[in-house]
Amino acid sequence: MSRTALRICPLCEATCGLTLTVDGTAVTAARGDRDDVFSRGFVCPKGASFGALDSDPDRLRTPLVRRDGALREATWEEAFDAVAAGVRPVAERYGPHAVGIVLGNPNVHTVAGALYPPVLLGALGTRSLFTASTLDQMPKHVSSGLLFGDANAIPVPDLDRTDHLLLIGANPLESNGSLCTAPDFPGRLRALRARGGTLTVVDPRRTRTARLADRHVAIRPGTDALLLAAMVHVLYEEDLTDLGALAPHVAGADEVRDALRHFTPESVAAACDVDAGATRALARELAAAPTAAVYARIGSCTVPHGTLASWLVDVLNILTGNLDRPGGALFPQAATDRTPRPAGPGRGFRLGRWHSRVSAHPEAKGELPLSALAEEIDTATGTGEPVRALLTVAANPVLSAPDGDRLDKALDSLDFMVSVDPYLNETSRHAHVVLPPPPPAQSPHHDFAFNTLAVRNQVRYTRPAVPLQPGRMAETEILARLTLAVTGRHGADPAAVDTMVIEQTLGRAVREPHSPVHGRDPADLAALLTGEDGPERRLDLMLRLGPYGDGFGARPDGLTLQRLLAHPHGIDLGPLRPRLPQPLRTRSGKVELLPEPVAADLPRLARARDERPAGLVLVGRRHLRSNNSWMHNIPALTGGSNRCTLHVHPDDADRLGLRDARPVRVKGPGGEVTVPAEVTDSVRPGVVSLPHGWGHDRPGTRTRHAAADPGVNVNQLLDGSALDPLSGNAVLNGVPVELTPLTGTERRTAATPAVPTL
Repeated sequence: MSRTALRICPLCEATCGLTLTVDGTAVTAARGDRDDVFSRGFVCPKGASFGALDSDPDRLRTPLVRRDGALREATWEEAFDAVAAGVRPVAERYGPHAVGIVLGNPNVHTVAGALYPPVLLGALGTRSLFTASTLDQMPKHVSSGLLFGDANAIPVPDLDRTDHLLLIGANPLESNGSLCTAPDFPGRLRALRARGGTLTVVDPRRTRTARLADRHVAIRPGTDALLLAAMVHVLYEEDLTDLGALAPHVAGADEVRDALRHFTPESVAAACDVDAGATRALARELAAAPTAAVYARIGSCTVPHGTLASWLVDVLNILTGNLDRPGGALFPQAATDRTPRPAGPGRGFRLGRWHSRVSAHPEAKGELPLSALAEEIDTATGTGEPVRALLTVAANPVLSAPDGDRLDKALDSLDFMVSVDPYLNETSRHAHVVLPPPPPAQSPHHDFAFNTLAVRNQVRYTRPAVPLQPGRMAETEILARLTLAVTGRHGADPAAVDTMVIEQTLGRAVREPHSPVHGRDPADLAALLTGEDGPERRLDLMLRLGPYGDGFGARPDGLTLQRLLAHPHGIDLGPLRPRLPQPLRTRSGKVELLPEPVAADLPRLARARDERPAGLVLVGRRHLRSNNSWMHNIPALTGGSNRCTLHVHPDDADRLGLRDARPVRVKGPGGEVTVPAEVTDSVRPGVVSLPHGWGHDRPGTRTRHAAADPGVNVNQLLDGSALDPLSGNAVLNGVPVELTPLTGTERRTAATPAVPTL
């Protein structure tokens, strides 16, 4: 008999509410939940394919343990015994930093990924942490940390009320948004234009988003920071700055004017390939709009000056008075945020508290560059011990990080490796133990991370749509047991992890003068928590102590888990509101507009005005049916326009002798790949584009559909040496490449892909 169940979609940052049709234990259909307080029925092809992903026959159902060189099915007890026996001796002999941890993008899409990795890191005490952030948004974290004192204080555009949106290096009609959680981002952009607002897109590709815009500026890749610096220059030069209500909360505006006085539109025009008049028009329109927001994403982050570009986005919002005001860019307030403390000076944000062992890359936000993982494993020189054991959680860096071939070899040299992953993929195939989480329908969902980036304050929680099946283990329990196994407490009750976190959190809360539970007994408070298990009790704790919470009775009408469960479609908490100065954690208690690390990096940006590649440069590409390397094993999400092809402008194709659908060899600093050309004017001349997440042709994987049409790994074109120095973020865009059309014999060879061994 069929039934319906609600589920928040975990497949991208839009966090849309879904209504699932369930037959027995199988999800047979998914549609948008029209009553969801945030998404109002919107759904994209990924969400509509929820059932196909949930029931993918290639998902692992039992743990795998390497025996006699081969991965074989094992019991959960055998798997965790192997983890304890393999990892703990490495930490004891070589120290905690010899155990590395890699956290992939899916961690921010699950309850378990939000709650348990911080506990694992704290208990293990390793500094060898690598995450997908340094392949994506770390520049924004660093710039926010330097400006506001908190790396997670990221303002988002008030899409539903703004009059003017300047969008840089982002394609939300394909990505559904990033660092800006907004179900139906396309509809919100159309509504902006329908109410008379203006949308401007800066992007070297004429993306679907660019085609929707009032103006498309086809900038040369990697020069966003120069364009933004010139816009700031224009604001000062033409006396267009107006901080408005922000003025008491901002320090350093005069210093920024002086620091950018030489970045005139004329001086950056050749580098950006943007006419100086167009740059001046962008700045004037931004200043003249009743309300406006500048929003930039991955195209502006994964470049040599990613942190400077991220910083300049907020500088523009601040100088035009649009930060922290309706219609501008505001700081969301999630229901599970900590109790807001009184405004005032904080500890600030520091970079480089430690460095990577081999190349001395500075840490950022507690992380080392994922691009440096291979050398941290395979290089004996440097201070300290190499990484000898590795824990990967929902991560596939062989495809997602530069130079996967080197990392492939490095992973084979580890003493021990554990992967928490539902698939045997290009990375987990190297593991000694693979711990597979259950399908998403069998897991609860709450968006801890994405609600801190949402364009409207709201809170939603869905319990598992399908009961946990026999032989499966909840991902929360997997990560709790993993924490115990690698920290010398193997065999302890996994519930002890949640109990410990609850005790520590309440212990701190009762000591904080601004907390609603100040001075109360932590044991009495713990006894009031509700929920079916430890993770739900922790969610109840966070809701009660949060900005909308009941404060354990201090605010009787406030949020609790029980109240949230009584509203299965979520609770709307209202539009974004001005919050300054409360979110600021800088030492001055103000927005520090010209932080010292930023000022020190500006001469490098000035030199970039004269550094232009002579040939073609490569940029990435998103597709609505993909999310990194996750979804190429789902037939419903591949094919059609979601193909691994090289976009080449017709002028470049004619000059190089390339033909549509014919293979072309692409050579970059780290290697070469062969891929079909797709001749299109959607890229500007001088730019070629490859999508990321492909390259499913390595032996030993178990993703049959992906292997049948593997595509190529764009990151193999990179050698991993190019990083944004402030954030350690990989440079993935604006990379020089060479193209060579293949001969007839070479074409025949390239048309026969390798078939992975299953």
